[in-house]
Amino acid sequence: MPNGLIQQDSLRAHPDGVALALTLPWYRSLWLSSVSTISVTVDGEEVPPEDLRVELDGRTYRIDELPEQSETLWFLQQHPLLVVRRDRPLALGEAHRIGIAGDLRLPYMQIAPGADGGPGMYVPNVVRQSLDLTVRQGPDAAPALVSEAAPPPPATESDPFRLGLTLYSASAEFRAGWFDFDGLLDRVAELGIGPGIEIVASQMVPTYPVVSDDFLRTWRAAFDRHGFDASSFGANLDMGRRRDRDMTPDEEFEFSELLFEGAKKLGFPLVRIQSAKPELLRRLLPVAERLELQLAYEIHAPMGPNSESILRVRETYAELDSPLLGFVADFSSTMHSMSPTLLRAVRRAGLDDEAVGRLQEIWATDATMRERQEEFIGYLRGRDFDPGRLGSFAHLAFNMHGHVAPSEWADIMPQITHVHAKFYDIDEQGQEPAIDYPELVRVFVEGGYRGYWSSEWEGHAFAELGEVDPLILVRRQHDLIRESMRSVTAVV
Repeated sequence: MPNGLIQQDSLRAHPDGVALALTLPWYRSLWLSSVSTISVTVDGEEVPPEDLRVELDGRTYRIDELPEQSETLWFLQQHPLLVVRRDRPLALGEAHRIGIAGDLRLPYMQIAPGADGGPGMYVPNVVRQSLDLTVRQGPDAAPALVSEAAPPPPATESDPFRLGLTLYSASAEFRAGWFDFDGLLDRVAELGIGPGIEIVASQMVPTYPVVSDDFLRTWRAAFDRHGFDASSFGANLDMGRRRDRDMTPDEEFEFSELLFEGAKKLGFPLVRIQSAKPELLRRLLPVAERLELQLAYEIHAPMGPNSESILRVRETYAELDSPLLGFVADFSSTMHSMSPTLLRAVRRAGLDDEAVGRLQEIWATDATMRERQEEFIGYLRGRDFDPGRLGSFAHLAFNMHGHVAPSEWADIMPQITHVHAKFYDIDEQGQEPAIDYPELVRVFVEGGYRGYWSSEWEGHAFAELGEVDPLILVRRQHDLIRESMRSVTAVV
């Protein structure tokens, strides 16, 4: 998913001068307060901040007001207008060089909590773009996608895992408006993917964190139409929603409870959680019991089942001793190399062979994620390369790619209740070039796992929009998983 606020069709005619239709530079919806600042140049001339305003849902905001808007959701498919006041409105067909710089922070990716009641530190997302654009009346039409895959082989009773996908796999296409929610599920059904459907609530629910009755009707109609099964509801905890402070414990509980109620409303049996604070879990367990929900903490790169922070979660689970507590195994944790998809992306951003090689060397060390990030950023600065040119990649290259041994999943297999079958590519041999799927299948079959494997294509973090069809890749990954698990069961 290109890390951009503007696209080729963003420059729009406006009576006050000109407007830029903004695209959210992330895979999920964010609060408008996530935007720290935005600046614009037109043909190299800096636009004064007082001549900029953002229009969203019928309201107008100055740039310096954006960090205060913690109650306003910028839904993933929305394109607010950044209005640039000009003495003379730009006419249709005019071409101009537009530069835009935006600094955002991700309110659920906390690096360090706040001290003395102040705000914590969060993963930043830095956007720097300069494009030659033509003034248009509206957006380009979405392309029509057609099926390119033969029907999949049917599931059998002897298959140890059920297959599905997280709709997160089509993040870039959904963000771009190539699909509405109904159209996306229709495309999944057309390709024979399923039956399990997982969602990231902050991505798919327009009224996040609340599930509206309108969304529920759409959801039920699609599930009835296609025979899908709700597998996992992805919940985030937006601790940094406000800019002046982190959420209080009461606010964390109330926000999580809203999400749990939405999961139950949609018929999910399991909620993927991203916070396992002991006191928060103690308060949430009665809610989970009332709603009959399993809670599964996601083990994601760069962590593994035996990482220090995960061992603390395991200790909390042992103390609480509830059958509702488990883990989501995300295969980003167990990669044997960096994804070729990521390496292509950082080359496009300007890294040469030496820098790409150094990136891989640093990634392969046993230093902490933070230490590896800082070492790589220091290396870039030492070569006079602005890390901002990589957007969030300078950080995410390390927390999205872990190198724990696949065998470590066996240490917690009885507590794994859902699997994120993370992948980035499927090569000409039908394999994932950076993740050993046959070995992972063997570990899980022999370990007795019998739940869902939810395909999660995360190549959208690095690939260009339209570079591949992610749902075709999911179909190919299902073929790989089926072949691997049937090979293992034939031996067993």
